[in-house]
Amino acid sequence: MRILLSNDDGYFAPGLAALYAALAPLAEITVVAPERDKSGASNSLTLDRPLSMRKAPNGFFFLNGTPTDCVHMAVTGMLDFVPDMVVSGINHGSNMGDDTIYSGTVAAATEGFLLGVPSIAVSMVARDSKNFETAGWVAAELVKRHQQQPISVPSLLNVNVPDLPRDQLRGFEVTRLGKRHKAEPSVKALNPRGETVYWIGAAGGAADAGPGTDFYATEHKRVSVTPLQIDLTNYPQMKSLAEWMAT
Repeated sequence: MRILLSNDDGYFAPGLAALYAALAPLAEITVVAPERDKSGASNSLTLDRPLSMRKAPNGFFFLNGTPTDCVHMAVTGMLDFVPDMVVSGINHGSNMGDDTIYSGTVAAATEGFLLGVPSIAVSMVARDSKNFETAGWVAAELVKRHQQQPISVPSLLNVNVPDLPRDQLRGFEVTRLGKRHKAEPSVKALNPRGETVYWIGAAGGAADAGPGTDFYATEHKRVSVTPLQIDLTNYPQMKSLAEWMAT
């Protein structure tokens, strides 16, 4: 089995090293990750300049682009084979609910999915994550399950792992995305030159976080596994919209 690893925290991130260590015994691993932190890059592609790829002393490749660039370049140009799976992470912080829209970690896995490769995004539910080995074990368990019984169609799984020692986890749960409250207001400040600058406000707290959601599962010490899809069509609204357009 051949697995492509990427992330959005950069090729030097401890979560990526932990993911590599967990999956290397199971498959042939290639790492292509951004040269620096690209958190919040979402599914952006770099189209206004050429990209450069280099190899770090540890064998990881890094690209001066986004997480999506990394997976796209690896699958469509760099590698002479199509990987059997793309795994992105381990992200330093959760990617639940509305976070998935902005997440570079999820975006890297999404690009693999769009290219026809089963893909998994793995994130730790803590800003000051410590138990990367736990998330690495979770990723390895999912890869082994796929090796034993492959999912029949390309899949995109969003996995969030409580920041706990492995023996404190209470199992896995298949979940849906929850929803956050509106984001906090942007923060206005002055830079050293006296110019006005703005910081994006913090994400809002969980709003829809009841049983069945990713928020609920992780709060109760379970690994959240959410299947994602890319079709953004609001099918229930199509009929009413057609009627509105006809008036």
